[in-house]
Amino acid sequence: MVLAFMPFLAANWLYILAGILCFVTARLTIAPSYVSALRTGKQRRVYLNPDQAAELPDEDADCPEDGDDGPAPSLPADLEHVPLDFERLSEEEMAARARDFYSVMDRRRTVRAFSSDPVPMAVIEDLVRTAGTAPSGAHTEPWTYVVVSTDDLKEQVREIVEQEELINYTQRMGDQWTTDLKPLRTNWEKAYLTDAPHLIMVFKQQYSLKEDGSRRNHYYNELSVAIASGILITAIHYAGLVTLTSTPLNCGPALRALLGRPANEKLTLLLPVGYPAPDATVPDLRRKPLDEILVRL
Repeated sequence: MVLAFMPFLAANWLYILAGILCFVTARLTIAPSYVSALRTGKQRRVYLNPDQAAELPDEDADCPEDGDDGPAPSLPADLEHVPLDFERLSEEEMAARARDFYSVMDRRRTVRAFSSDPVPMAVIEDLVRTAGTAPSGAHTEPWTYVVVSTDDLKEQVREIVEQEELINYTQRMGDQWTTDLKPLRTNWEKAYLTDAPHLIMVFKQQYSLKEDGSRRNHYYNELSVAIASGILITAIHYAGLVTLTSTPLNCGPALRALLGRPANEKLTLLLPVGYPAPDATVPDLRRKPLDEILVRL
């Protein structure tokens, strides 16, 4: 039986020997350290940038001290629960409200040409209040809304954004992305940042600090802020104003520094808010019909 393999071994003995040596080397070096890491709970060292590191909870956040019963909840342990304030509508009124609200929201459009006509700050404040009604993980409310209204600050915001957007359009985004945007007539120049009377900058709070200086985890902060932003955009349109969802790539750290925001906040969205310019136009787009977005089971 062995003799039958002799020609194969004679022709390939060098490769077989190299394979055996590689296996033995790996078994004696890599495998023990890997098994040891599994047994001791050690993990490979990962280097994070400041924004990623900011999202990590305190190492001792969930570690009870000697004699402790465990971590205390961020909300009061004896938080009172009260009856729900709810009015049940008739099916007719419910259907009418749903249809009317859809009719209002179906006219919502992304606008890139703004009038400089002023919008009362009281209106902006109520819009932000409405956004603040959004649900959030463990009621952490992980959002901060910075409203920029002065001409000087809007100019600085535009300069930062356009510097990065020029790089995005010419280097980062690639041919396919920029080609897909051409029918929308958008480019790296963002005149709406200085034309609109207000800019609402939506920051997500990755964590907050308790009175004792320890971190309070903000669970699902990304999703919570996304839901709140949807409510804010809806409220802007319902109030008779227009906006567009601007997500300036790579501008977050510079804008956070400009606006004096702390390290636990990260810019997620920039919304110019105001009236459309008299000559504003929008792409003649059609939304997907219901059967393409709804699955009935």
